[in-house]
Amino acid sequence: MLRIREITSDEFSLVWPIFQDRSSRVGTRLCTRRRRPSRKRRRIWSAPPTRAFVAERDGVVVGSYMLRPNQPGLGDHVANAGYVVAPEARNQGIARALCQHSLATAAEAGFTAMQFNFSGRDERRARCICGHRADSRPLVAFPAPSVMRQLGLVDVLVMYRWLGPGKPSPRP
Repeated sequence: MLRIREITSDEFSLVWPIFQDRSSRVGTRLCTRRRRPSRKRRRIWSAPPTRAFVAERDGVVVGSYMLRPNQPGLGDHVANAGYVVAPEARNQGIARALCQHSLATAAEAGFTAMQFNFSGRDERRARCICGHRADSRPLVAFPAPSVMRQLGLVDVLVMYRWLGPGKPSPRP
C-alpha cells in the first residue's frame, strides 16, 4: 500500500538517495544542474514556502514531490510542482499517485492552477499522468544533458492544469 505524507526539510535525507541515483540523468526530466549538492537540493525541494511530500511503500521512500507557488507576489495563486520516482518503483503508478495528490493538495491550499514551467517536449507521460495541457508553442530553451549533448537545446513546453472554480478568461 502506498502512503503519501508531508515531510519537513529535516527529513530531506529520505529523498536524497533518489536524486543521487538520478544524478547521471538529471536534466532529462528535472531542469536542474547535475551534481547539485544535497544542501542546495534540500533548500529547493523542501524549504518554505515549498512543501515536500514522500510516497512510502512498506516503509521505503519510493517517490517524492514538492509543491510551491510558481512566482512570488502576483503569481502566488499558481502552483508549481516537481516529482521524482525511484528507478525500481517506476511504471507502478507512483508518479500518477504523486501527481493526483499534488493536484488535490494544491487545490486545498487555495491555488487556482498548477503550472509546469519546463517540461521536455518528449515528456508525454507528464501530460498523460497529470492531465496538464500544453500552453503555447514549444520553447527552444533547455540545454540537453551530457548524455544528449549532440542534440544541443531541446524543446520545452509550459504546461498547466486549471484547479480553481469556473474557467479562466480566454486569452485575447
